[in-house]
Amino acid sequence: MTARIAVLQLPGVNCETETAWALERVGLEAELFRWTRPARELRDFQGYVIPGGFSYQDRVRAGALAAKSPLMDVLAEEAERGKPVLGICNGAQVLVEAGLVPGGGRVELALARNRMPDRSGYYARWVRVRVEASPCIFTHRMAPGSVLPLPMAHGEGRFTGAPGHMAALVRAGQVPLRYADAQGAIATRFPAAPNGAEEGAAAVCNARGNVLAIMPHPERAMDRGATARMMSGEWAAGLPGSAAAQGPGQVLFQALHGYLVEA
Repeated sequence: MTARIAVLQLPGVNCETETAWALERVGLEAELFRWTRPARELRDFQGYVIPGGFSYQDRVRAGALAAKSPLMDVLAEEAERGKPVLGICNGAQVLVEAGLVPGGGRVELALARNRMPDRSGYYARWVRVRVEASPCIFTHRMAPGSVLPLPMAHGEGRFTGAPGHMAALVRAGQVPLRYADAQGAIATRFPAAPNGAEEGAAAVCNARGNVLAIMPHPERAMDRGATARMMSGEWAAGLPGSAAAQGPGQVLFQALHGYLVEA
């Protein structure tokens, strides 16, 4: 048994090919779904991924125009039925702008411009994210407190909301991944906290846990050999014979496979 996943190919997206490859690597059937197709055809898929890039050139603000696409109306309906939806980087911005995260159809969060000392704009580096207790289907199989190294690359990645709202989401288990330092503690200082996100949020999910908006790129960390040399611990790239071994990003896609196929 397999499951078909639609990888939305919006104008300006540029990570669709490696995202489809990541899905296929864990045994899922990926299909690029161009924005020109009838939105109703999305109902034939068992899950959805919105990959990274710069949809509609990030005009107005990142993800804002893509969130108005008729495709998102169908995704909202299918997510309500329990189908999984993953938004990576620009895809995360689209999910937030569409109100699918943290859920309810209202825009309750923003992914604001990075807040960094002595610099501004686009920033790319490897970061650590710590797994938190959460109903999120993409992370719930991982032990809370475990740390994954993942690459990030964005200019508007700072999760923010009304005063106290992000803290409430943390308490509700809707912040399944938070930026961490080398010791595994929640990062509070740049560059371990790479964008100034409130509560160190690297990802936010809906209350049900089937829709996840994540700013780092798991599809770029499928092999352990791709991991930055500065990263240590169980995911260190330099361990003998480890180059082609499972990378830290793969565990999120495997969790999706488990949710759709193994359950």
